[in-house]
Amino acid sequence: MALVLSNGLYPETQPWRIHAMEAPHGHVLHVEESGDPTGICAVVLHGGPGSGGSPLLRRFFDPARYRVISIDQRGAGRSRPRGATAHNRTEDLLEDLRLVRERLEVPRWLVVGGSWGATLALAHAAFEPQAIAALLLRAVFLPNAEYIEDFFQDTAGRAPAEWARFASAVPANQRHDMLGYLAQGLQEPAADGDKDLPRRLALAWWQWERTLAGGEPVSTTDVQPGRETLEALVDRYRVQSHYLLHRCWLGAPPLLDRLDTLPKVPTLLLHSRDDRICRPEGAQAVHERIAHSQLRWVHGAGHDPSHPAMASAMVTALDSYAQHGHFGDGRGP
Repeated sequence: MALVLSNGLYPETQPWRIHAMEAPHGHVLHVEESGDPTGICAVVLHGGPGSGGSPLLRRFFDPARYRVISIDQRGAGRSRPRGATAHNRTEDLLEDLRLVRERLEVPRWLVVGGSWGATLALAHAAFEPQAIAALLLRAVFLPNAEYIEDFFQDTAGRAPAEWARFASAVPANQRHDMLGYLAQGLQEPAADGDKDLPRRLALAWWQWERTLAGGEPVSTTDVQPGRETLEALVDRYRVQSHYLLHRCWLGAPPLLDRLDTLPKVPTLLLHSRDDRICRPEGAQAVHERIAHSQLRWVHGAGHDPSHPAMASAMVTALDSYAQHGHFGDGRGP
């Protein structure tokens, strides 16, 4: 077994193979393979939508026991064209997953996803149940109108002062439809000719998201993203607003109504009760619709995948699956 570092994660490893995989409509997917080429095959689905992959997400896996496939979804990360919304819908991502799996000759895989990645994992399992060996879902997101509005309007009153700062980036007469204004304003070039508008909106969104994810207000005096990072954030939030504006195309039928067809494979949900981005009620609702699933509450982690409690829960679950073929007996970490 590979060494686990003191922070509870496995050491960072470099991919042993990288693909620029052509997909329909001019998209090129960035796909990485790391770990043991002969190990248990797992695919990692990142959040967002639009965020792109991260080396952190593969550090939950023991590289001596897993073959980890990381995919940057359409328009995200190092896939090209970055920030593109044309031919970029959930149904396209599901077809891309099938394309990657078939080209890499993977009959079935363990699917690991966090936030939007967990949502996509559920949609994938309903779309191709025969391809699923197991599901590990962190901080699952339900793309319904109430939850989406709650993020942009802060109807729960989680951080009123910080939300007011976020809202100040939007004209007062447009704040009743924050998401609609953001989706329009993040286009390049800006619709009203204001060249800096997409970057101002992306920065405000990023600060608000960081506040909710970590549970602490983000000060304007904190280190701000550089120009290159800010451009990447514009592309990320353009894709994300495109998806959220359409409820991720998972409204008809609703995602919960698709879960009855999921394969009866090991299925574990990990969620923090103080997650202020993806409501805990969403995880509870998913758990209740998947009779064979387990739900474990991870205390104090918020929406942060790198929080020690969440990192420990992820590593423990994946180690158990590698050793036993399941995620444990259902007791919390």
